[in-house]
Amino acid sequence: MLLAARPRRLLLAATVIGSTAAAQHLPRSSPERQGISSSAILAFVERADSEIEAMHSFMLVRHGHVVAEAWWSPYDSSTPHMLYSLSKSFTSTAVGLAIAEGKLSLDDEVLKFFPEDAPAEPPPNLRAMRVRDVLRMATGHQTEAAPWRWTGGTPAPPPGEPWTKTFLSQPIPFKPGTHFLYNSPATYMLSAIVQKVTGMTVLEYLRPRLFEPLGIANPVWPASPQGVTLGAFGLLIRTEDIAKFGQLYLQKGVWNGRRLIPAAWVSAATRLQVANGSAPQSDWDQGYGYQFWRSRHNSFRGDGAFGQYCLVLPDVDAVVVITSGVRDMQAVMTLVWDRLLPAMQARALPPSPSAQAQLKARLGALRVRLPAGQSTSPLGRSVSGRFYEFADSSGIRALSLDFDSPVPALVVRTADGELRTPIGIGSWVKSRGGFTGGLGQMLSVPARPQIATSGAWTRDSTFTLKLVLSETPFAATLAFRFDGDRLLLDTEYNVSFGPTQQPRLVGQGASSK
Repeated sequence: MLLAARPRRLLLAATVIGSTAAAQHLPRSSPERQGISSSAILAFVERADSEIEAMHSFMLVRHGHVVAEAWWSPYDSSTPHMLYSLSKSFTSTAVGLAIAEGKLSLDDEVLKFFPEDAPAEPPPNLRAMRVRDVLRMATGHQTEAAPWRWTGGTPAPPPGEPWTKTFLSQPIPFKPGTHFLYNSPATYMLSAIVQKVTGMTVLEYLRPRLFEPLGIANPVWPASPQGVTLGAFGLLIRTEDIAKFGQLYLQKGVWNGRRLIPAAWVSAATRLQVANGSAPQSDWDQGYGYQFWRSRHNSFRGDGAFGQYCLVLPDVDAVVVITSGVRDMQAVMTLVWDRLLPAMQARALPPSPSAQAQLKARLGALRVRLPAGQSTSPLGRSVSGRFYEFADSSGIRALSLDFDSPVPALVVRTADGELRTPIGIGSWVKSRGGFTGGLGQMLSVPARPQIATSGAWTRDSTFTLKLVLSETPFAATLAFRFDGDRLLLDTEYNVSFGPTQQPRLVGQGASSK
């Protein structure tokens, strides 16, 4: 379904903690000064731009200096990006800090923190589950526990049931610590544990301990219906904020001469704690730490769905940050290994002003691909402003394309009212809280997302609109094909937790505009 009138979405009791963190930036440097050539970075960017459809941002930090940074318009440096499971590494950090403060230990039993949610007769494997097992995704589950309504496999919990109680009721066929299973509900449990022992949500707890010292202003991290920071996903911060986090771990927890994270925690969290496969060319088979993945080339990372990466490379003293909306996450990492890693030299390189100028120009001109076509069509005047009505089951009651206004717009009527979303022609136009093309029902998308649109007539009878939610990995391509008195609407998502191709909607033209 393209758009429900009231789309089912995660109950985002969105918790936004105002931050007093002063704006801080990593130092900048030329690539050559930090031992990597501008031409090598340019080659990487060119390959990424041509081979990877949905790059959103890229930042390379070498020896503590940003040597390259890029955003593919309409993405930009000031807009936070949804991290999805890269959020897990921040939750891990909260656990490590709470342990350092004596609030809990790795060997504490999980049931200890939730006696009110425990089954009447806890099975032996549940009683044996410890905090360290949860951190390393070795809880003993065979399938991911499903305390959340959008996941499949197990029944949804009764309304109002705490997610912690649902987690503790799941079967645990394996002895904890013996079986790796990537498990987002387990990370939520870590967030709930931190809240239990500190009296603060993970977002509140990390604000003075991590976000403010790093200069990460106004992080957004939604909460469950019980007021627990989601932990496993949901954090929104900026590209450079991700780079700071990676640099902090590269520096073994020290920032501007101040220790923020114990060195022992950094070491434990980022080394192999549990095996998870044996494929030598897969970055998902190199082992898992405490909510950090091990990667090839003696590196480690936090990463999130559809291509959010914080890749830390200790052997070459570098951090690579990428946000994107890709289906093949391995392809992005392989490009880093093939193009960037070999170019990192141990010593500074001679200056190369011409190569630096070429790189700067290319980085400043990157943009997500626009629909390819014409700005006008002979059909445009006759369909402009005409409403096409849809069956109630689509969630859209009627829509029209307005090409006569100074700024063209898509106008959509639903049960909740009318949405007018401006459209760029040959460029991106941004707005807030307009029509999302159905993407608004995706997991943890903001309630009023920032939207960027661009459209073109790809045929005389077809207007194609690309719609990007520029705080997220998601984009939709909508093809409006006018067929007499009918409008055929086809929608495809770049990435999705379900099908990317949506069912065709058929609208009937109203008798008049």
